[in-house]
Amino acid sequence: MTSVQFTVGKLDAGMAILLTEDHHLIEFPSLLLPNGVTSGSIVNIAVTRNVSEEEKKMQEFWDLQEKILMEFGNAEPERPVLRVKNITQTSLLLEWDPLVLHTATLRSLSIYKNDTKVTQHVQSEQNVAKLSGLEVDHEFEFYIVIKTTAGSYESNRVVARTHRMENLTGIRVAFGMFEEPEPAITELKALVEKMGATWTDEVNSETTHLLAQLPGGPGYDQAVRYSIPIVKPDWLVQCNKNKKIQPALPYYIRQLSC
Repeated sequence: MTSVQFTVGKLDAGMAILLTEDHHLIEFPSLLLPNGVTSGSIVNIAVTRNVSEEEKKMQEFWDLQEKILMEFGNAEPERPVLRVKNITQTSLLLEWDPLVLHTATLRSLSIYKNDTKVTQHVQSEQNVAKLSGLEVDHEFEFYIVIKTTAGSYESNRVVARTHRMENLTGIRVAFGMFEEPEPAITELKALVEKMGATWTDEVNSETTHLLAQLPGGPGYDQAVRYSIPIVKPDWLVQCNKNKKIQPALPYYIRQLSC
């Protein structure tokens, strides 16, 4: 313990001016002085180091650091897992598992085709992307890169080949408005299965074409949102007849941009 003697100088606004024997001045809170002290009083101030309290506070500090490390520092984001679905002659669907970021935040998600970035997403809830305008009967390599507040992470690389024009298995149709749904839709479903293609009851990101005779109805707005061609049933008939996928434009109910 160290004790120092002071002479009390001026007392003002809750502060006292204390003078040491070797003429040094310090400011000191007057609330900490004994009662009855005035200018000219002599006081002794003793200072003791509280080692046990130091150790306690230091332990609390390191406990907090360990808690922060365990909660925020040890769980890095996981690498995305990528796969390819619904390959057609000129398009395919990339799908990845929901991102596991732990305590990190997603900054961007970029899609690469043959080592060239083709698109970028920022919505963490999206886990699919449809790529169109690809070359027919061509092999591609895809992967995604996520940038997070904890760093960048690359997915596995997947290789996919677009179909030949004669391969109709990638067609996946849904059905819109028909003047007489039965038996038209039943016959079309049978034709789809005969071609080796698939059909679905609702429009989603995996749908390649919406077959309809009239605009509107179930799935129409969804098809427009996904930029899915809305075509007359004769498009499917001609694909089967020619054993080759046909251009959709001549069979549009109306342009998707309308």
